[in-house]
Amino acid sequence: MNNVAVFGAGRIGRIHAANLASQPGVTLKSICDPVGDSAAQLAQQLGAQVSTIEAVLADPSIDVVAITSPTSTHSDLITRAAAAGKHIFCEKPVDLSVPRAIACGEAVKAAGVACMIGFQRRFDPTFNEARTRMDRGDIGNPEMLIITSRDPGAPPAEYIKASGGIFRDMLIHDLDVFRWILCADGDEAEWLSATGSVLTDPAIADLGDFDSTAVTIRTKQGRLCQINTTRRAAYGYDQRFEVLGSAGMLQCGNHTPSQVVQWDANGITADKPEAFFLQRYAAAYKLEIAHFFECLQSGAPFRTTVADGVKAQILADAASESAHSGQPVRF
Repeated sequence: MNNVAVFGAGRIGRIHAANLASQPGVTLKSICDPVGDSAAQLAQQLGAQVSTIEAVLADPSIDVVAITSPTSTHSDLITRAAAAGKHIFCEKPVDLSVPRAIACGEAVKAAGVACMIGFQRRFDPTFNEARTRMDRGDIGNPEMLIITSRDPGAPPAEYIKASGGIFRDMLIHDLDVFRWILCADGDEAEWLSATGSVLTDPAIADLGDFDSTAVTIRTKQGRLCQINTTRRAAYGYDQRFEVLGSAGMLQCGNHTPSQVVQWDANGITADKPEAFFLQRYAAAYKLEIAHFFECLQSGAPFRTTVADGVKAQILADAASESAHSGQPVRF
């Protein structure tokens, strides 16, 4: 039995806490959040207790912590949890600073604890099926990847201000998918070019950020990836990718609340995509938590490590640099 504490009772913390509470062999023991009402409400809902980070780290009965607090707290909490001998699940990104993210990996290694970073798209059943077919050789050697990633609307200005910008907050998921899908054989990015615009809300420009971006990546083996993103898609949360191989192509489309398509005198209609990431990736969030504990029990490596988080962060930093400078980045 694993006793777990959750650090952070916000939007993503509530999702992970609920999945932890329903995970076989796991007891959700404590919820920690500086906003006491949020922690108390979640703890009552899931049968846990409200605690403090200091108390959790000093409690020998708690062997796992899930870090779902704001990004600015991640590196400090990873380091402290590792020093306390706790195994760690941490939401992406590791940190907004690559050196601090690297230091987290070193702290985890020195402490001899396990740490998994939450890139949930690697656990999406549809995306996983595509990766399985690629590993089986169904489309030959992968050569080109096109990712479409469009949010239905922008987050509040206060969130954007603290997020590190669209490349470090939103595109970091797509950059991780790029590595997972196109670089499964150890290939890595060699060249990256990014550009961005503000097309949906002028206030985002005042924050020094973009709301619409395009990124092109060339790998060391010459493979190509194109990622297009926007913070406004009027038709819903758009999550698709297409990978072209030497012997075929795979496409992963959007999820919709139902698969019904209506044909009548007015034309053809279907449901819009799922509302947002909490709905679209609900299964993925559950599966990544299950994977975490399966690996803890078996000793198998995690599918998403601190090293993966660092590499995605390096790509995100490069994309931000390229978009602001107008120059490509070489690795």
